[in-house]
Amino acid sequence: MALGYDQQLFILAFDHRGSFQKKMFGIPGDPSPEESAKIVDAKALIAEGFARALSDGASTQSCGLLVDEQFGAEVAKAGVAAGQIVAMPVEKSGLDYFDFEYGDAFGEHIESFNPTFSKILVRLNPEGNAEDNAKSLVGLKTLSDWLKAKDRKFLLELLVPGEPHQIEAAGGEDAYDTNIRPELMRIAIENMQQAGIEADIWKIEGIDRREDCEMISEQARTGGRDGVGCVVLGRGADDAKVDHWLRTGSGVPGYLGFAIGRSIWWDQLKGYLDGSLTTDVAAAQISANYRRYIDVYTG
Repeated sequence: MALGYDQQLFILAFDHRGSFQKKMFGIPGDPSPEESAKIVDAKALIAEGFARALSDGASTQSCGLLVDEQFGAEVAKAGVAAGQIVAMPVEKSGLDYFDFEYGDAFGEHIESFNPTFSKILVRLNPEGNAEDNAKSLVGLKTLSDWLKAKDRKFLLELLVPGEPHQIEAAGGEDAYDTNIRPELMRIAIENMQQAGIEADIWKIEGIDRREDCEMISEQARTGGRDGVGCVVLGRGADDAKVDHWLRTGSGVPGYLGFAIGRSIWWDQLKGYLDGSLTTDVAAAQISANYRRYIDVYTG
């Protein structure tokens, strides 16, 4: 299977686990069976919003789900059975470095669900903790090699959180994001490529300048990786910020779309849980938010 992906891709992401249960439900440790059932129900509501979006006219060829096995197994199975684009995470949630959620059995879990994409999230600042970065590269290489041997697609979400000295030198977090982070992202991608880690799609934090999107895409496609793509992630930001990131990336060669989560469903899920929104209203709003971002990107 050739490296890369050549279709538009609009992913509704709700594979959040540790942060989701803490911030949405106030559960600090392992959830009880009753608490897990509430989280499963919440994820089913987001999936209902996705289904509503498809019935409201969103493209089944471009739209997909990113959902986890822990709380969204049934959603993932149903999506695969329906022939939808489904991505599933492989990483252990909440770590500063990459490690497998299911250890050496990661491949068995991937094959049991058969998603379109296997996804990982990695926090990797080239000037960050060298030991954590080295651990991440070893695990990522293992996953990359396994996926390529099995002809499976790899969606790699790269976060480059600023080190204190970088943020201070930049003059604050906003300035770091605009002026420093893009080049660090490029270096991180280059380092992973040199380590033999080959993503089909890079899930990229929003970038403020178009020339920086072009730089990231060029790095992702360097060395004959012409089919490799990038998608924009939302970081839970407000509509104005996400809209800006989408418009900045849209039309850049190699940019395919987005993978956005909390910005689409957070408020609606809160309303559903506190009783201020019915299931139907919450699902309809999630559908509308998702389709609006598609319109922003394609428009």
